[in-house]
Amino acid sequence: RNWLGSCRHCPELFSACCCLAFASCVDSLVGTMPLNEKVPKATPGEKSEGVKKKNKKHTQSYQGAIYKVLKQVHPKMRISKQAMSIMESCVLDTFERLAKETNNLCRMSRKDTVTSREIQSAVRLCLPGELSKHAVSEGCKAVMNYNESRPATARGGPATQDADMGTA
Repeated sequence: RNWLGSCRHCPELFSACCCLAFASCVDSLVGTMPLNEKVPKATPGEKSEGVKKKNKKHTQSYQGAIYKVLKQVHPKMRISKQAMSIMESCVLDTFERLAKETNNLCRMSRKDTVTSREIQSAVRLCLPGELSKHAVSEGCKAVMNYNESRPATARGGPATQDADMGTA
């Protein structure tokens, strides 16, 4: 499906969700996104007698982030489950397109490492016009916040590639 331009009623929310997809791409690159950890399995001695507990499959969801963005853009507006599902699909689709384009850029440049530069280039290629500019600025802000939170010794001093994101 083509999600670009499909949110005619609320382009601010769509723009913010595209920025969210880019930020999650950057977060997965720098390792700040919390992973859904599996619940440790019980040992054979800890099993209950007759009641079996169903193990839920943990899937990553952007619903909480979409809801926060909606409240920032339109504080009094609510969202239905069906609309949340559509927005979730939109964010996942955008994330997949960015990941695919990032992979293509890495293959063309014969590099094995995905850096913020490749992600930024993928955003500029995948998202149209003003939307890509907003997404790039949000991504730069996310990388700068991440670099500020890390100790100077862990990032190898002031001259790192991710700190210089605005030059590409």
